[in-house]
This record gives sequence, structure tokens and C-alpha cells, in this order.
Amino acid sequence: MKSDNIIVAMQRLLEWFAPRCSDRRSMDELMGLLSAERARWQRAHALFDRIRHKTLDADRRGDKLLQAQYSFEEVCAKTIYNLSRHPAPFDADSPYWIIPNAAALARKLQIDETEILRIIAPEA
Repeated sequence: MKSDNIIVAMQRLLEWFAPRCSDRRSMDELMGLLSAERARWQRAHALFDRIRHKTLDADRRGDKLLQAQYSFEEVCAKTIYNLSRHPAPFDADSPYWIIPNAAALARKLQIDETEILRIIAPEA
């Protein structure tokens, strides 16, 4: 998948999920990064760290919905950082987890996960 396709897919998914999620702060930051100059994408590393803390907190509380949301956000942040081409990238397979994590979040929101495919490939 070309990096432009990954970016568009993340933008579409983030925009679609945002109004359906109770905590939009980091999701809004991800959307802001994607619309910023690529030089700013290195900020995704620090954003990942903040999201990871929220994931661990949701894990401790047993909040399955927020766990799914933050797991999706984490792979988006990792992917954005990796696309910045800065040193010390996250795992190279990060972009491949976007769709499975988006599908998991859709299930937690009680939305048919096939909606995810419609969002990322509307012309298909």
C-alpha cells in the first residue's frame, strides 16, 4: 500500500470514528498531524506515548471500548511517525494493524465491521 493511500485511509477512519468516540482528544491530534506538514509528523512519537498511557489506564479499568479506541489510535500514531522517516521507527508492520484495530473498534461500537472497508475504499 502506498503511503498516500495509508494517509487517506487513516484520515477517513479517524473522521468517521471521531463523532462516535467519547474521548476525542488524541484522535483530534492525530487528524491534526495528518493535515500538517510532513515535517511535523515526528510529533506522532510523543502522541503515541500519551495514547499508550491512556491505553494502560483503560486496561486497568477494564474499559474494553476505550482499549479498542486507543489501540486503533496507537497504530495510527506509530504509522504517522514511521512515515515521517525519523530515526528509531516503530515496528514496520504498524500500518497493517490499522484495519484490524479499526474493525475491533467498530465491533465495540456495535457497528458492522464491514463499514470499515466501505470507509477506506468507497469506490470498491
